[in-house]
Amino acid sequence: MNLHAINAIYRFEMARARRTLTQSIISPVISTSLYFVVFGAAIGSRIPHVDGVSYGSFIVPGLIMLALLTQSIANASFGIYFPRFTGTIYEVLSAPVSYLEIVIAYVGAAATKSIILGLIILATAALFVPLTIQHPLWMLMFLVLTAVTFSLLGFIIGIWADGFEKLQLVPMLIVTPLTFLGGSFYSISMLPPFWQTVTLFNPVVYLVSGFRWSFYGIADVSPALSLGMTFFFLVACIVIVGWIFRTGYRLKP
Repeated sequence: MNLHAINAIYRFEMARARRTLTQSIISPVISTSLYFVVFGAAIGSRIPHVDGVSYGSFIVPGLIMLALLTQSIANASFGIYFPRFTGTIYEVLSAPVSYLEIVIAYVGAAATKSIILGLIILATAALFVPLTIQHPLWMLMFLVLTAVTFSLLGFIIGIWADGFEKLQLVPMLIVTPLTFLGGSFYSISMLPPFWQTVTLFNPVVYLVSGFRWSFYGIADVSPALSLGMTFFFLVACIVIVGWIFRTGYRLKP
């Protein structure tokens, strides 16, 4: 494996994040702070506790997951689409770098940025509400697996997109609504029985539920099922990426 090539692409992508620090880090942190102000003050005063946890603390895993999903997709999709848009993708395709090494570098950089952002948001949340992490290793595992999975999804979107507007299509119209409807700001047990059943078809429910369980030991679905679904999404994305490189689907501008 060409570790030098992986390191070169990885460092280039991380350097791009440092050049756009306001967009990459500061903006999501400010957005999260606003969520705490709005939801914590407006809704938290009416819903003091959910499953024995204060509402402000309850929404922290959901806010982190929301930022993690959207930023993982955005970082990876833009990272691979922009070289296709400018034509510099030929430099990568003509270099002695395998497809596996390309994926590891781009997805690894996107996942790293998302994980760093998630930890920063976690630290920011601790300034607003009291936090406890009952299962820190599980929390880190869910954090890393989710970041890698949705960075792979972002990589797929970056290959599929043929315009900048399509980069935002899936995150804005699919991922963000699913996250809001996936128990990020409420427990699905608060819903009527019919809608509880419908919500279980939302894949984000399993991610948010497992992540919240690692904090407070409460979950809408079994933590084992959440972990299993996370691995299922990861494997599905790996299979799709493998198909892309086998067929050469839209790798060139």
